[in-house]
Amino acid sequence: MAKRIKIDQVEPNGYKAILGLEKFIESTPLTKTHKDLIKIRASQINGCAFCIDMHTKEARKAGETEQRIYALNAWRDTPFFTEEERAILSLTEEVTLISNHVKDETYTEAANLLGETYLAQVILAIITINAWNRIGITTLLVPPQD
Repeated sequence: MAKRIKIDQVEPNGYKAILGLEKFIESTPLTKTHKDLIKIRASQINGCAFCIDMHTKEARKAGETEQRIYALNAWRDTPFFTEEERAILSLTEEVTLISNHVKDETYTEAANLLGETYLAQVILAIITINAWNRIGITTLLVPPQD
């Protein structure tokens, strides 16, 4: 693989700005499970190997089951996820694939289940992981071999 820039070294202030958003997300009442599901699912859609590796490890360490992690890309076809998690996963997919737009029904369901503040935090979490995915993919971040 060709060597590419390290954003944190070349443009540290820009990198710190994204870190600031990440720190904000970590300070919210979003559950660890919800944050993990958002990070893993968006990273799967975007194909960011570095982020998939990182966030599945973090999720397992926090107690997420292997079954749910393995089934995440087919969550609609399993009974493993709660109603709130399903709304979050649906919103994550539509925000990540934004050129298809976010359907009114997806947004309304999430808003009804989560409330405005939690919904805003979910949207910001989705946007944040998408930014990280784009950095990881563009700069060819590779997950470490354990």
